[in-house]
Amino acid sequence: MSTIPSELSYTKEHEWVAGLDDGLTVTVGITEFAAEALGDVVYVQVPDVGGTVTAGDAVGEVESTKSVSDIYSPVSGEVVETNQSVVDDPSLVNSDPYGEGWLFRVRIDGDPSDLLTAEEYGALTAGE
Repeated sequence: MSTIPSELSYTKEHEWVAGLDDGLTVTVGITEFAAEALGDVVYVQVPDVGGTVTAGDAVGEVESTKSVSDIYSPVSGEVVETNQSVVDDPSLVNSDPYGEGWLFRVRIDGDPSDLLTAEEYGALTAGE
């Protein structure tokens, strides 16, 4: 069973968001559930720093030995940082999805919507 940290927010596409309560910049990654479903991650493409992302749009991809999956931005705003460590070592997505395996940071523009609580995300993944 996957870990679902209660302090994070989630999307139906299996991304997590940290820092919504802390201010204007949030950290984005993919959930442990998604990482387990993907299998061994071998390639990660993240959006460019300085670029803008729109909530719900595909902004990158994660490739595993099983498949390729899009990364969807859970928020709208400007990408202010990407995790070069995960680009250099994609296995971090598998080994530490909520820590060293984060993907990018966004200075959010507006209020994020359609995010799930840990409980709601747990209910969503219980059926998959």
